[in-house]
Amino acid sequence: MAGPLEGVRILDLTSNFMGPYASLLLADMGADVCKIESREGDTTRNIGPSRHPGMGPIFLHLNRNKRSLVLDLKHPDGIGALRRMAESADVLLYSMRPHTMARLGIAYEDVQRINPRIIYCGAFGFGQNGPYAARPAYDDLIQAAVGMPVLQSRKSGPPEYVATAVADRVVGIATSNAVAMALYRREKSGVGQQVYVPMLETFAHFVLGDHLYGHTFVPPLGDWGYARMMNPDRRPYRTRDGYIGVNVYADHHWRRFFVLSGHPEMADDPRFATIGARTEHIAYLYAFLARVFETKTSAQWVALLSEADIPVIEMNTPETLLDDPHMKAVGFFAEQAHPSEGMIRTLGIPQQWSESAPELRYPAPRLGEQTAQLLAEYGFGRDEIDAMIRSGGAWTPGPDAA
Repeated sequence: MAGPLEGVRILDLTSNFMGPYASLLLADMGADVCKIESREGDTTRNIGPSRHPGMGPIFLHLNRNKRSLVLDLKHPDGIGALRRMAESADVLLYSMRPHTMARLGIAYEDVQRINPRIIYCGAFGFGQNGPYAARPAYDDLIQAAVGMPVLQSRKSGPPEYVATAVADRVVGIATSNAVAMALYRREKSGVGQQVYVPMLETFAHFVLGDHLYGHTFVPPLGDWGYARMMNPDRRPYRTRDGYIGVNVYADHHWRRFFVLSGHPEMADDPRFATIGARTEHIAYLYAFLARVFETKTSAQWVALLSEADIPVIEMNTPETLLDDPHMKAVGFFAEQAHPSEGMIRTLGIPQQWSESAPELRYPAPRLGEQTAQLLAEYGFGRDEIDAMIRSGGAWTPGPDAA
């Protein structure tokens, strides 16, 4: 089995983080993703340490299970090849702004005429009905636009970004969901469609579900922002010898914790009896927790809290997570011999399927590694492929490339 999307052909015109994360999720589920790159390659190819140019760690993790085809979409042979490939593709996924797609002659109307069944999905910055429609967008900009740095500042002082490409990744997940749902709809109706997944609106939906808060009501019933999440003491707790993650959350958790802490009388205090009351007094409670957790070692607290069925876990770094006993038991990390990059560590596919289990089929490709192969699979003859490469419409690294 190769996954639930086996047989779905995707032309992937995305680069950087958001779009490639969406196509990664689809590729991991078995879709045949043709990653179409310029001669310069995806921007993430050269981020971080690498054994060979263009094969950095972020690119390797974002682009497994895909194959690379280099086309010059500004060259008539290159754009002509893409249009011809679209005749038999199931999905065209792109992250350029729509006016760029139109300028290239591959707007939805152009592609729909070629293939009425195609799912034409764009993931880009902003909805096309607003004044920001033509603006470029990156993760930092979208975090800023929805107020994420301000939310963080309630905890840390000056506004700051979250230390991962959270907007890109969240919108990438939403994009893969949109493609899968559009494919399901096509199976029922026989008709393709155009789908837009704008970053600003998608990430605002993700963030404001927690933090619109009192402004959910008209007129407002209080301030924006979920106080528990923004409290500066909501962080891993220092113990006598390290840190642990703890979530004393439900009523029964608190009652048990008050006993463990040596303060059972607090369970009868009306300020702490319900989640609503605790939310109003969360600053006091977090300061109380911080004091209590410093009295024992991490191992002691993990044992005590686990026995009381209060959610707790040891704090890892990305490095120590590699040796986490649970991650080892489920086989999340594996070592794989990459054809050009040697041994690399791969991230597992998190889901488990009783049928159609997805699998790791291809390592992340070198730039243009499968240009000739993919063109042949989409119906181009050997002479056509050679002519396209000679003209500069397509490119291949050749048999001797590293």
